Amino acid sequence: MTEEINTCIEVLENGGLILYPTDTVWGIGCDATNKEAVEKVFKLKQRDDSKALICLVSNDAMLEKHVEKVPELAYDLIDLATKPTTIIYDKPRGVAENLIASDNTLAIRVASDKFCQYLIGKFKKPIVSTSANISGTNTPKSFQNIDKAILSGVDYVVNLHREKQNSSASSIIRLSNDNTVKIIRE
Repeated sequence: MTEEINTCIEVLENGGLILYPTDTVWGIGCDATNKEAVEKVFKLKQRDDSKALICLVSNDAMLEKHVEKVPELAYDLIDLATKPTTIIYDKPRGVAENLIASDNTLAIRVASDKFCQYLIGKFKKPIVSTSANISGTNTPKSFQNIDKAILSGVDYVVNLHREKQNSSASSIIRLSNDNTVKIIRE
């Protein structure tokens, strides 16, 4: 796993894209602080850049570094969630501006997968995590179902967990600073 992490970090540091297993589905990732890298993700997915992307952090400390004010309720939602849960936060900071939605929010998930935690922790920056599919097509449930255009469009494909069948995408919850909670995806 160390070799895979080191290779990923080299690719991410050079503004490249990785295809990697996450705590949910296989994801396309890049340095979440690199505007050009984020643009490559939108282009590869053929996705309108007005549709926001999810970002992964390794722990609560990294979350707090990239959100102006994390509502207390967020920690309860993260701790009590029975499946990976992405939370949309107000007023993100320290990430590429094209990653931030027009309403000044950002979807962030604290990674629960060991590979992702180690990768992001060692990289010391959040990474983008968006499903490994062309926009409008089905999210692949396994590595074998990933479109050839995605496989050839990234700079590195992680050689771990390729046999694993993925469960489903994360839950998405919008959590405003006034503690308003809205479930976007269960």
